[in-house]
Formats: sequence, C-alpha cells, structure tokens
Amino acid sequence: MAKFYDAITPELRSFMEAQHIFFVATAAENSRINLSPKGMDSLRVLDERTVAYLDLTGSGNETAAHLKADGRITMMFCSFDAAPRILRLYGRGRLILKSDPAWPDMISCFRPLPGARQIVAVDVQSVQTSCGFGVPYYEFKGERPALIDWALKKGEIGLEEYRRRYNRLSIDGLPSDTVNDAAHPQ
Repeated sequence: MAKFYDAITPELRSFMEAQHIFFVATAAENSRINLSPKGMDSLRVLDERTVAYLDLTGSGNETAAHLKADGRITMMFCSFDAAPRILRLYGRGRLILKSDPAWPDMISCFRPLPGARQIVAVDVQSVQTSCGFGVPYYEFKGERPALIDWALKKGEIGLEEYRRRYNRLSIDGLPSDTVNDAAHPQ
C-alpha cells in the first residue's frame, strides 16, 4: 500500500542514494509528457526537502523547457534487487545554469562529469513509497561510457554548439532558455 511522507527521511534518503538509476517526468500544458532515465551518480539529496541532479547534454532538453513552462516534476526510484520498493518525489523544479550565481556552490556537490549543462534542483512537496512487487529483478553491470566519451570528444565549444542546435526548443516547440544566445548569436 502507498504511504506518503512530508519529507525525505534518513531511511528514504539511503534508499534513493543506493539506486543506480532514477526517472524524471515533466510536462507542460498541451505538451507531450517527458520521462527520462538518469544515472551516473548524478543525484544529490541536499536536505529533507531538496534534491538536485546534474543534467548532462543529451539529444533534447525537454525537462528544462517543461520546468520553465510549468515547474512540476516527479522523480521515481525503483529497487531492482531483493527488497522491493518504489519511491516517488513530487515537487517543483528549477534550473541552475552555469551563468547563475548559485552554480559554483551547487556544482561543488557533484563529481565532475563531461557534458554537464545544468543542475535541476527540486523542492520536494511530498514523498510516496509503494511496494514495488511488480518491478522485476535486474542486475547493475556498470555505467555506459558512450555519453561521457561523446562529450569529451566534442569538447566544451562543440557541446555549446550542439546545445544551441538541439537543446534550444522542446520537441513541442517550447523554449528551454538554457542557451546563451548573447554570447553566441546565430
């Protein structure tokens, strides 16, 4: 049976930090719902009501566009081992960009990862756990090196060009506002 919490307890924090993968869901009015897997040790629990993850450059930037338009975000963690559990965080997300004054303090919470484009900080409004009995067993074999290798090959200038080309708008045409056009006009 599902149970709700007002905050992230120490036990729930340990559960979240033990997972190798989590999922992020966002949507804006009249847009497609986006659901993305995240990993690579990119999650940090900052306190009982705040989490953040380091978001790497990818094929799109739906989460940023949806947070700008709506702000709602759901994060889900599943246990794939012997102790079944699903944990969801419901909250409001905000972006911390490299140009933001908060960036230096926030980025220091994470290990350096090539391709980092923004930090997504989530103000947690409620936490829910459920049984997870329907979640199958899976064995973690390791992180895929492809995204890091790709980012290293592109370099920071190549990544900025890629983000300007592919991360400016969501698939539904919503602006992400994460590209510094003043520094790099089209």
